[in-house]
Amino acid sequence: MNDTRTFTSHDGLDIAYRVWGEQHGGVPVVLHHGFVADGIVNWAAPGVVDALVATGRHVVAIDARGHGASAKPTDVTAYGEPNMSRDVSTLIDELGVDEVDLVGYSMGAIVTAITLTREPRVRRAVIAGVGAGVVELGGLDTRAVAPELVAAALTAEDPAEIAASPAAPFRELADAIGADRHALARQVHAAHQAPIALDTITAPVLVLAGRDDPLAARPEVLAAAIPEARLTVVDGDHATAVGEPAFARAITWWVNGADLADAPGAARDTAPAT
Repeated sequence: MNDTRTFTSHDGLDIAYRVWGEQHGGVPVVLHHGFVADGIVNWAAPGVVDALVATGRHVVAIDARGHGASAKPTDVTAYGEPNMSRDVSTLIDELGVDEVDLVGYSMGAIVTAITLTREPRVRRAVIAGVGAGVVELGGLDTRAVAPELVAAALTAEDPAEIAASPAAPFRELADAIGADRHALARQVHAAHQAPIALDTITAPVLVLAGRDDPLAARPEVLAAAIPEARLTVVDGDHATAVGEPAFARAITWWVNGADLADAPGAARDTAPAT
């Protein structure tokens, strides 16, 4: 059973988060979802939350601004992954803890990467559902699906108009979960596309990607750009990898203290994927 709470962001927005396994105490695992989704869709429904709680972890899943139960501002400047990263820091303040383990998927992976460059309270991290685009573009890989197509798919009055668009799955998910499509379009316009100082990251990082995910192409490039990062590839594409049992196993393996000395450098399939 999850417990939904809110805190006030640095710019006055109400940001929602959900809590499981609080009775376990210890270092919380903070989960940041991907674009369109929320904490339930991205983390609870595929079983990641249950997997972590089963290992005795206190789990916290944030709903990003513009998503889920959080505020949906009308000003596009209120969006963007740097603002979401500040929300993560405020959440850590709210939790009143000295350390967290941070896991981000897709958009949440960009938030996680930015947070790792500026937030010393992250003990370990998983950057999932992204690849070389983080290094080469400074954000989600817009070469896979153009942002203008995503914004058009989200704001079209009739979804039949964009049925053939490569961005149609974003609209389908938004409609399926009742998301605010116009808030999501604002995030598209504000999405981060600037260099991230990946070489300054000091926390242990696992890069986790689906082998057939076009939005996480060449994840080995990302792993190589982060000091001593490790790489694991599981089955699935951008939508299905999170539901693979190996995905949840890799996350729990990593945040529960997998030792970097297990294998040298950044290597493919270094976490259990079976």
